[in-house]
Amino acid sequence: MPAAPNSRFLELISTGVPPLVPADVVAALGADHGPGTLAMLQALVTNKHLPKDQACTLWGNSIGIAYVDPLVSLISDEALATIPHEIAAKTRAIPIYLIDGVVTVAMAEPENPELVRRIGHIVQGPISPVFALPCEIADAIAVHYSTEKGIGDCLNEFAKTHSLSAAALSPEALQSLGESTGVIQIVDAVIHFALRERATDIHIEPQEEHTRIRFRVDGFLREVLTFAKVLHNAIVTRIKILADLDISENRLPQDGRIVLPLGTNKANFRISTIPSQYGEKVVVRVLNITGKKEVLTLDKVMMSQTILRPFRRLIQSPNGIVFVTGPTGSGKTTTLYAVLHELNSVGLNISTIEDPIEIQMAGVNQTQVKSDIGLDFASMLRALLRQDPDVMLVGEIRDAETAKIATEAALTGHLVLATLHTNSAPQAVLRLMEMGVAPYMVAPSVIGVLAQRLAARICEKCKEAYFPPREVLQKYFQDEGLADVPFYRGKGCPYCRGTGYRGRVAFHELVLVTEEIRAHISSGRSVSDIVAAARKVGYQTLRYDGLKKVLLGLTTIEQIEENSSFEWDA
Repeated sequence: MPAAPNSRFLELISTGVPPLVPADVVAALGADHGPGTLAMLQALVTNKHLPKDQACTLWGNSIGIAYVDPLVSLISDEALATIPHEIAAKTRAIPIYLIDGVVTVAMAEPENPELVRRIGHIVQGPISPVFALPCEIADAIAVHYSTEKGIGDCLNEFAKTHSLSAAALSPEALQSLGESTGVIQIVDAVIHFALRERATDIHIEPQEEHTRIRFRVDGFLREVLTFAKVLHNAIVTRIKILADLDISENRLPQDGRIVLPLGTNKANFRISTIPSQYGEKVVVRVLNITGKKEVLTLDKVMMSQTILRPFRRLIQSPNGIVFVTGPTGSGKTTTLYAVLHELNSVGLNISTIEDPIEIQMAGVNQTQVKSDIGLDFASMLRALLRQDPDVMLVGEIRDAETAKIATEAALTGHLVLATLHTNSAPQAVLRLMEMGVAPYMVAPSVIGVLAQRLAARICEKCKEAYFPPREVLQKYFQDEGLADVPFYRGKGCPYCRGTGYRGRVAFHELVLVTEEIRAHISSGRSVSDIVAAARKVGYQTLRYDGLKKVLLGLTTIEQIEENSSFEWDA
């Protein structure tokens, strides 16, 4: 049964000078979906007549109930346990959290007293209803109720209803298999479970007798499940169809992207396939949920004050290149978005070149690279120089042409923010020269380099104190005065899946390019000479900052050692 017309909502969106939504639009949508109904609200959001958060907040205000997006809420396992999956799906309601015996439940119809009473009876206690869009609730249920057992059940059901052999299938048969309901359900279940587990990568790996699925969570790979090898091609084919790859080609590597709807937003994934001994191996990189990844400020990236203060001064420079370096997945883009958030103002023209656009930022001109049509980093950077820019973000400097244009931009009065793959901050300037940029251009253009890594953060639910042995203190701290200082580690609990870690923490090093360092660059001096000059103005290694995070109880010595695979004291 559709909700009764909500006259208060219609009043909120159609009155005012000017009205939030033109009267003719309201009338047209009302004729199609019913005035003031949930279907009309959904149409307003889908057709972008109103921003989703604004439209839903107004709807909540009109019925006197708060709006919550369950896809970005921290939903607790304790709350989920109060309502079975089947009932949650049937009633379009998902429990979000449990506080002092009261369960907060996101509902499509929270103003329905009979439905609230029934859910309260199921929960066996008081509930606090909040409003959420039906599509958000449905996808939140799919994600948060997903389990290894659910994936296994989908696999078993598909195996029972389909007779598959190891023989090669025609492209037509593969297409039909990849579009079958059973395979769609399996792949959806794997993706939803990966999102629930906060996985950054999904590995689908054929072995001699079976195929295994592994997730990378907080930097650790863990096996989720294994399934019969005969099902492998069906799963890979479905992923290839979603990524618009050639399903008949299994001898060569392929790369692609998947964009899947999730509530009113989109989840983005990067796909890589390679041939292996027992079949095609697939890795799915979970990129982001468009528009929903929170922009961290520089104050929240947990940068040490001794690095944050000079880094803030650096990004206020009117011109020059500031690099953020580190391996793939080290949080470089997150840090650069924090910089943009700090710089973003009406008085600055800020433009970005990204692959992909991970966070949409109001007031920033963002461009997605499309190499297939010739829209690459270099060509976009040349075009941006004719757009009167103040600040430019280049997602990654990958080639000599992009590097040369970026240095020229920095020398002609622009602030350029970019990422580069190097092991340490001092190595960045040498990397530019290795790419073919002349030392006389590198020396005056680069003004600073921030290197960073991510370490797994100690789980707050099972965190315990301990005192490391003397030899450990001597090895890492050369200071026996720490003998009475407690260190911390995670024991392992259900919240962290027994790993002792949940979440990530960053550690950094910063090189401020001084006149002495510029002279070293111009004369072709070594990295060790650059390091020695950088130390004179406060440079400390990644190891130093990482061990500070250990003393603060944020991570462990093992994590710092594991995530610093270069010579720490270079």
